[in-house]
Amino acid sequence: MPMTTKPAFSVLLMPLFFAVGCNESEVMSLPGDPAKGKMAIAAYGCGSCHAIPGILGANGRTGPPLERIAERTYLAGVLPNTPEQMMRWIRIPEAIDPLTAMPNMDVSVNDARDITAYLYTLK
Repeated sequence: MPMTTKPAFSVLLMPLFFAVGCNESEVMSLPGDPAKGKMAIAAYGCGSCHAIPGILGANGRTGPPLERIAERTYLAGVLPNTPEQMMRWIRIPEAIDPLTAMPNMDVSVNDARDITAYLYTLK
């Protein structure tokens, strides 16, 4: 392949690397506690906007339903689905998308880690 086509070829392949989403080793290394995450989801009121399996009363329709979120390729339509990106989205959504309807709930780092751990159980 000529040298000038290699960078263009690499750029074309880049979306394939992001399309794989979160792999099993990333989930296994996630240090959060899903049981605490379930309680944090209820405490922050995430279910008022999202339908979330396993959370009593979490049947909101403002945000997207979160069933099978662990299997999705992207978060918020633009972020590769990794635990780190999910924690970032949960904590500071306006930094990702200034026009998002998702409010900044001042979620702590530990709570975001636990919420992420719970959401990654949803397959």
